[in-house]
Amino acid sequence: MATPTVTIHWGDGLSRRATVGQDWLQAAREAGVTIPTGCLNGSCGACEIDVNDAVIRACIATVPAASGGGLVVQLASDPAW
Repeated sequence: MATPTVTIHWGDGLSRRATVGQDWLQAAREAGVTIPTGCLNGSCGACEIDVNDAVIRACIATVPAASGGGLVVQLASDPAW
């Protein structure tokens, strides 16, 4: 049985496929996208990304399955990070 994948639209026209259940930080690295990190345990919020209008902390979350057009990701723009 094939491993399920999903298309992630990273912004600026960049789209890549990722494996469902894959670590968000790994999926970003493979797409050439840098997600800032701090604590790597979900408490600082440096790695927050917006996925289909839901804010998640990329260091403790995995890529979900998506129906339809895939996942649209926007990086947080906190100037402190």
